[in-house]
Amino acid sequence: MKREGRIDYVEFGSRDPAASQRFFEQAFGWRFEDYGPDYVAFDDGELQGGFFRGNPATSETGAPLVVLYAAQLAPVQSAVEAHGGTVVKPVFAFPGGRRFQFVEPGGNELAVWSERESD
Repeated sequence: MKREGRIDYVEFGSRDPAASQRFFEQAFGWRFEDYGPDYVAFDDGELQGGFFRGNPATSETGAPLVVLYAAQLAPVQSAVEAHGGTVVKPVFAFPGGRRFQFVEPGGNELAVWSERESD
């Protein structure tokens, strides 16, 4: 697999890295390694990154929007809400699929998309 020039690691500012960790463990099953109160690294099975104590950014402030994939949106949206995420843009259609956007407990905005027309 080509590695040169690919996104290799991504870091997010989080008001509460421990809360971000709990959320992504519970809602998405990501694995984490704790490096103290101000940094936690994650592995989602494909991409690695981390959450550092800092100010999160949202798409409204010009931050890139990280978009996760799901075969079905409804169960993922339920998990997001059950584990403390807040949906900020309900499911909407776009060419190629549907998605929703949410803010996790540490303050980062992400989206989840699916090519399925309905769940």
